[in-house]
Amino acid sequence: MNYELPGAQWFKSSYSGPANECVEVAWLGDANVGVRDSKHAVGPALVFDSTDWAAFTTWLRTGGSTSV
Repeated sequence: MNYELPGAQWFKSSYSGPANECVEVAWLGDANVGVRDSKHAVGPALVFDSTDWAAFTTWLRTGGSTSV
């Protein structure tokens, strides 16, 4: 789903450089995770439940070798 989350506390990976060319994440209530494009910080965000987020990050860590 696509949301605007004005009160969220956004952060990006420590591996990200100083430029605003990355994905930002916010831990939301009800075990949801917000994701947005740092170049459009005032724009909408995607919201995932914790199960989908865990599957996605596992897939990333394994190099996409498991199905999502």
